[in-house]
Amino acid sequence: MPSVLRVALPVPLPTLFDYLPPAAGEARPGSRVLVPFGRGKAVGVVVETEVESALGGARLKQALRLLDDTPLLDAELMKTLAWAADYWLGAPGEAYANALPLALREDKPLPDTHEEVWALTVAGRSALDAGSRKGGSRRLLETLAAAPLGAAELHERLPDWRDAARRLAAAGLIERVRREADAAPQPVTAAPALSAEQHAAVDAVGAELGRFQPFLLDGVTGSGKTEVYLALIERVIAEGKQALLLVPEIGLAPQTVRRVRERLGVPVEVLHSNLAEGDRARAWLRARDGEARVILGTRSAVFTPLPRAGLIVVDEEHDGAYKQQEGFRYHARDLALLRGRALGVPVLLGSATPSLESLANVEAGRYRALHLRARPGAIRPPQVQIVDMRAQRLEHGLSPTLLAAVADAVARGEQALVFRNRRGYAPVLLCHQCGWHAECPRCEHPLTLHAGRRQLICHHCDYHARLPEHCPSCDAPDLKPQGQGTERLEEALAARFPDTPVLRIDRETTRRRDAFDELLERLRGEGPAILVGTQMLAKGHDLPNLTLVAIVGVDEGLHSVDFRASERLAQLIVQVAGRAGRASKPGRVILQTHHPDHPLLRQLLAQGYAAAAKELLAERRSVQLPPYMHQVLLRADAHQREHVEAFLHEAYGMLLPAAAQAELAIAGPMPAPMPLRAGRHRGQLLVEAGSRAVLHAALRPWARGLSALPSARRVRWSLDVDPVDLY
Repeated sequence: MPSVLRVALPVPLPTLFDYLPPAAGEARPGSRVLVPFGRGKAVGVVVETEVESALGGARLKQALRLLDDTPLLDAELMKTLAWAADYWLGAPGEAYANALPLALREDKPLPDTHEEVWALTVAGRSALDAGSRKGGSRRLLETLAAAPLGAAELHERLPDWRDAARRLAAAGLIERVRREADAAPQPVTAAPALSAEQHAAVDAVGAELGRFQPFLLDGVTGSGKTEVYLALIERVIAEGKQALLLVPEIGLAPQTVRRVRERLGVPVEVLHSNLAEGDRARAWLRARDGEARVILGTRSAVFTPLPRAGLIVVDEEHDGAYKQQEGFRYHARDLALLRGRALGVPVLLGSATPSLESLANVEAGRYRALHLRARPGAIRPPQVQIVDMRAQRLEHGLSPTLLAAVADAVARGEQALVFRNRRGYAPVLLCHQCGWHAECPRCEHPLTLHAGRRQLICHHCDYHARLPEHCPSCDAPDLKPQGQGTERLEEALAARFPDTPVLRIDRETTRRRDAFDELLERLRGEGPAILVGTQMLAKGHDLPNLTLVAIVGVDEGLHSVDFRASERLAQLIVQVAGRAGRASKPGRVILQTHHPDHPLLRQLLAQGYAAAAKELLAERRSVQLPPYMHQVLLRADAHQREHVEAFLHEAYGMLLPAAAQAELAIAGPMPAPMPLRAGRHRGQLLVEAGSRAVLHAALRPWARGLSALPSARRVRWSLDVDPVDLY
């Protein structure tokens, strides 16, 4: 029997593939190979060597070429990925593919990992002096005028610099140079004195460096969690080890990179989806080679190789963005903990509003809790006021109390944030004559009016329609927008405060790569301003002159059918409120609601997030919901409803014997909460058990058998282990 390779290929199938070894080179686990697949070729990762194939060597195809002299994925990552694919019931090939940047999933040579540094040429300096270049080209010339800069620094300062760099390099105005080893950035800001609480947190984690221990750093907004991270990272790099820092969103990366680089004086490798694929691959390879000392990234950066691992930090650990919602549906926070155990390093989870899952782990003794209750530099926590909207005369959904508070803030030369977690002008366009309302034909859901673009847009499937001048049903001209989005609030506040800048920060106004950073820079000034924003502004941004936060639309989170809605609302209120009064000026928070006596709001105000979370945990325990019950959700969608129903009923029938034996609870088959999306009918099946081990033991063979069901070819289906939403 010839030696056989078992290879993971990036396809959504629950299996590995067997190939004969390539003619040249010794393939080892973690190496990439180019193999024939179907009518084409594919790049796969060798998982095992010298295995026995059920097909027999004579029937196997031969791998075409070995792509790596040494394995690209080390033993720890290979073991971690195998476990993750098994736990999240994912296709193993998709799990291994997720670990590699896109540029490393192709049949191409590995990119050069030497740092990419650009400098002005003599001709470039002359062009700058002459003013012969405009726009992005001039900005890049000006940025490089003081000193050569690396690609990471350029991306931080000018996210769209690459197009200009290509033009200027072709014209001989800039050139790529090699940075000398002693020219690494030096610290430019001194570390502030740590508080007693911060010292205690640093010492507690520092004492565990070199072994696995999960910590939950529970710190109120503005309490200095980032200073704790920086102090610990400084210790780690002093020992010659690597630190991985995860943030939930790309928008938080530039400011965090800047703080780390300025404080610690070391290069920071960045990994997120807004980077050019070559830059991501180079950063990943420098981490794999042990050269990168600090790696900062979003969800997918959790797969970064760490041969000299010292510490893993997950900032804003409660954030739902850490959960992958397509393909291989892993959770980066949970995977970070798994990697910490495998690497033997502490994992620090930080949040002002910890997830109920993490609090339950503290309660069970699996995590150690650290607390930061004070806000260094702040006069006092922001004052929170509930405004009863009942029987009030509202102006575009804004109460007189809220408008008066905004007027007071700008009169003092300060900034105010009006938070509304709904973009667009209005969520509904209604005819007052016949009751018709604009609805997405593909989702049967109201279309959102975007007045500036004169369009109706579905925020679920991105369907666009022109704004009608008359009612399509009765031809009446009386079409009225109902409700308020950020665009309408911006318009109303600009009319009310014509002498004050009103800035809207949402997905519409931050489409350009650098637009978000530009808006934040404007707000970091001292002048008065009014911000209108969505949850993009809810976390991680320090605006020293922002003293008032007003939250509208609170009631939508109080009456949701989603059992997680109360937790998310509490987190959102605390996170948004935490933007106010973070420097020396006192902050004020206003919550508008028609339900001022709601228990969740009253408890948040009287006792804080910790008490509200404790109450929510007790509720979850009493009705056996996560984290005290474990769930797997089978989703299916198709253009025809009967195909979805047939698949889910077959899947249900196949699961019944195992469910009866393992005492699993099955809810469904049933329509999804949003039964039609983008023209596809949607249904689901929810499986629950009190034990993860029991649940997975029963579901593993079921998951492997789903693709073999006769109806599986007519639907698109996925399994979601530990779903964060049921939609």
